[in-house]
Amino acid sequence: MDWNTYRFDDFTARELYGVLKLRVDVFVVEQNCPYPELDNLDQQSIHLLYIEKGEVLAYARLVPAGVKYELPSIGRVIVREDARGRGLAKQLLERSIDYIVGEWRAEAIQLQGQVYLQEFYQSFGFQTVSDSYDEDGIPHVDMKLTTS
Repeated sequence: MDWNTYRFDDFTARELYGVLKLRVDVFVVEQNCPYPELDNLDQQSIHLLYIEKGEVLAYARLVPAGVKYELPSIGRVIVREDARGRGLAKQLLERSIDYIVGEWRAEAIQLQGQVYLQEFYQSFGFQTVSDSYDEDGIPHVDMKLTTS
């Protein structure tokens, strides 16, 4: 198992390509949702990856407070289709929360989750703080975790 965090400028070209390919493969192609995947938040974020045999299998983007939301946030949560069912999503969320609390001393974390994953996020203590809304053709909710 190889979990690592990266700042944008720490990526090699090959690593960055692997991350962006996974994000496009899942969020644009698999979910049939054309939207602007490259949103200028990557440069200010921490990127948490699980790499196995040179392939990115799981990924989350950790956005500092004040960049997208007032609170730090977790986004672009992905596990590659052929790696699902191995517990990587659970590890990914645990490590994302641990990083934000441990490194940024955050007392709360926000995320924008797809409605069908609401129970998954609730299992980590996130509470729904908005009604369902459409984001690029997919129902989403805003969620918040209080860590203190």
